[in-house]
Amino acid sequence: MAYSALANKAQTLEVLKSHGLYTKYRLGQNFLINDTVIGKILSLSEVAATDVVLEIGPGIGTLSLALLQNAEALCSIEQDKDLVPVLADTLSDYQSSFTLINQDALKTSKKDILYALEKLPVHSELPNKLISNLPYQIAATVILLYFQEFDFLDSMTVMVQSEVADRISAHISSKAYGAYTAKLSLYASVKGRFQVSAQNFFPPPRVESAVIKLVRNSQDKFSLTKEEKLEVCKVIDAAFLQRRKTIRNSMSQNYPKDMLDEAFKRAEINPGLRAETLDAQAFVRLAYHLKTL
Repeated sequence: MAYSALANKAQTLEVLKSHGLYTKYRLGQNFLINDTVIGKILSLSEVAATDVVLEIGPGIGTLSLALLQNAEALCSIEQDKDLVPVLADTLSDYQSSFTLINQDALKTSKKDILYALEKLPVHSELPNKLISNLPYQIAATVILLYFQEFDFLDSMTVMVQSEVADRISAHISSKAYGAYTAKLSLYASVKGRFQVSAQNFFPPPRVESAVIKLVRNSQDKFSLTKEEKLEVCKVIDAAFLQRRKTIRNSMSQNYPKDMLDEAFKRAEINPGLRAETLDAQAFVRLAYHLKTL
């Protein structure tokens, strides 16, 4: 079964050539050319006919084509203006369910997404899933930012560097566990992952890749408001400011030591530990007591 007619090297080259284009290294353009990987992404994401999907970095539309055949609608964000006419060509059969935002994904707002979806003949709801082969240089930033800012997204199934996937799924006290892991765990949990070798792309990237699925935590997991979670994120950043030091010494750069000592006592956290030994729940307790002090 073919998922995307564009998921092969010959077709990718033909599309680029027909539009007089080439891959742009500065934008992290590595085009997926394996249809089996497309199928695995669809399966892991559990994309359904009722889903409105958000995609970042559609490229020539390889994954987009498969998504449009399985979802209600697709809103893609592409920074490269040269790819706008390419997508109009490769996805021309889906004008009623495909809409494009031509700008930087890191500067895209909820208002931008709503405006793009309003252009469709049948107005769709805000996207509930992000499914994307993310540009690697912004992948980690996008994942955390979009979970923080776009509460309408229930899940993300994204292609990232293996190193980023390791950070996302790291366990406490492991080398890969850090501030990013702890902050992201406030918002979502890992529900699946598979590896993708460099040979599945054109041109092959210099790193190995992985597709990882994240599902937003239920509201009662931490019972925090958006603002409270951002406060916890600040505490986590302070705790990991000097990773090799104890959490007390690291955080003393941002908080008075007497306040820290009382907060550690109330939160039942040993101040002699390092930040990498604490999970998100511990940071939530610490942030609460720091605020009350």
